[in-house]
Amino acid sequence: MEQTHNINTLGTRFSRQALGDGMRDGVPIGLGYFAVSFSLGIAAKNAGLTPFQGFLASLLCNASAGEYAGFTLIAAGATYLELAVVTLIANARYLLMSCAMSQRLDPAMPGFHRPLMAFHITDELFGIAIARPGCLNPFYSYGAVLVAAPCWAVGTALGAIAGGLLPLRLVSAFSVALYGMFLAVIIPAARQSKVIAGLIVLCFGASYGAAHLPAVSRVSGGTRTIILTVVLSAAAALLFPQNTEEDETNA
Repeated sequence: MEQTHNINTLGTRFSRQALGDGMRDGVPIGLGYFAVSFSLGIAAKNAGLTPFQGFLASLLCNASAGEYAGFTLIAAGATYLELAVVTLIANARYLLMSCAMSQRLDPAMPGFHRPLMAFHITDELFGIAIARPGCLNPFYSYGAVLVAAPCWAVGTALGAIAGGLLPLRLVSAFSVALYGMFLAVIIPAARQSKVIAGLIVLCFGASYGAAHLPAVSRVSGGTRTIILTVVLSAAAALLFPQNTEEDETNA
């Protein structure tokens, strides 16, 4: 056990390999971010923001739904309090992702890595990080962020500059790259485990049903995601507990 812990501790130190792997895996995410944030930049311009303000907003807020909600409220002349509350609700699912990632961090890792990793948790970056075996190396996350974050911010600025010059259908078509990235994350795990494959199908079905059931569909998308995540993950943990001793041996 002590030997395994020492190996994992070494995995939290600077690693050029981990940084390079993160940058490599961040390329398709960055391309998808650029396409999505381009349309987000159009929304920023419609809200009265300059390209630099849109760039700064995307640099400081790594969330498409939360940022779009913020631009919508800015256009509507909402107060700072309303903006903060709506953004918190829209981005609350990242609290769950932070909890999941915290369970994969080496206790010996220096504390300053935690806020840096937490600041850049997004659906896609979380997906590629949590899929890696063993303790999470912070420099893998930093490598992915070095590619993805500039694409997100620059795409927003260019979208604000271009305004409505490009057809929205063309911009929306580019965002398909994000769905392809999600498939690349879940398909290998589903092929290795029938349980994971079944849970993925169940999650898709539950998400579709929640979006169309009369009572549940009235709840915001972010809140539905949180409820489904907690319920389904808790049920999966109870019904299919993971053998941690076997995982440590394989690591």
